[in-house]
Amino acid sequence: MSTQQSKSSDFTEQTEQTEQAEQAEQTERTEHIARTGPVDRKVVLVTGASSGIGAAVAARLVAEGHQVVAGARRTDRLDELAGTTAEAAARSGGGLRPVRLDVTDRADAEAFVRAARDRYGRVDVLVANAGVMPLSRLDSLLVDEWDRMIDVNIRGLLHGIAATLPVFTAQDSGHFVTIAGIGAHQVVPTGAVYCATKYAAWAITEGLRQESAPSIRGTTVSPGVVESELAATITEPGAAEAMRTYRAHAISPDAVAGAVSYALAQPRDVDVSEIVVRPARQR
Repeated sequence: MSTQQSKSSDFTEQTEQTEQAEQAEQTERTEHIARTGPVDRKVVLVTGASSGIGAAVAARLVAEGHQVVAGARRTDRLDELAGTTAEAAARSGGGLRPVRLDVTDRADAEAFVRAARDRYGRVDVLVANAGVMPLSRLDSLLVDEWDRMIDVNIRGLLHGIAATLPVFTAQDSGHFVTIAGIGAHQVVPTGAVYCATKYAAWAITEGLRQESAPSIRGTTVSPGVVESELAATITEPGAAEAMRTYRAHAISPDAVAGAVSYALAQPRDVDVSEIVVRPARQR
């Protein structure tokens, strides 16, 4: 066996061991919830739930006994997610309901929130996760891609807030969780527009937290490099190549889901305003 083949085999084995360990941890967590029940079962809306962080957040919260309304455009992926979480839901008492959602469509966002409220009578949490990341240099003038990032990453967040805030206000309770990104705190070449949208997401969520009553909490989760499909949207060759190197060390989406779970599990008088979670090797 060549040195390269040996390294590839070792990497595959390590990956399989990591996946097995994560699955065992998830099973143990679900069984514990089934025995004890979560402290506070919630109705949680998750946008961009068809893959990556959104799917991981939805799956983890279902396993913890929450009722999750999962929104995305790719309804086939949502149906798959409902199937893969069914066993955990049966053990924990949680559940997952797939709902088609395009966050750039305000009417869609309103219908998404309405579907949850009609079914469960309330909405406790909005996890605004939907996002796109077609990185490029500004001088590439990929204006359509800039517009897409603004539409999804900023306008999509605002649509979710506009649909959910009146519900939270009427209930005198609620929790906004925005998945921003490390780009909210630092700018890198090819990331000018993307980082601007993530800073905007942080600023909007922090402003909302300050404007809201203490009964309505706000949390921004800013992940570093995470295993996801986001890099697949990059069309500029230079940015795509740079991203392959940048993403050499990535954490599992479940690490971000754990941060969301932590924020939601806090007592009602505790507001976790921001969490940054990234690979230990990321600087």
